[in-house]
Amino acid sequence: MHNPQNLHINTINGDWCDKDIVMLHGCFQLLANFVEKEIAKETVDWEYNEPTKNARKEMDELYHWWQQRINKEAEGEYDPILNTEQYETDNQMLIRLIEVRKYMWI
Repeated sequence: MHNPQNLHINTINGDWCDKDIVMLHGCFQLLANFVEKEIAKETVDWEYNEPTKNARKEMDELYHWWQQRINKEAEGEYDPILNTEQYETDNQMLIRLIEVRKYMWI
């Protein structure tokens, strides 16, 4: 079983990384782990009510956005620090993730 105190961030290599980028990648690693390992178990009725249904939809959208975003970064399409437009988009997506964190309790 995975120890939650030791978060392995798959999208950051062993090189130096500024903490704002570590925060972004760490939070979205938690989302990826949740979507890939917890939601897949289907132990929750995500149709229970409208807020729960919307949270699941939002988590799916954020997960898919993150997968595309890390692929673009890996392919060198932009620098996450120097590209201010991407940096602001990252911030907005991080805020959206924080808004649904209360549903990540499975």
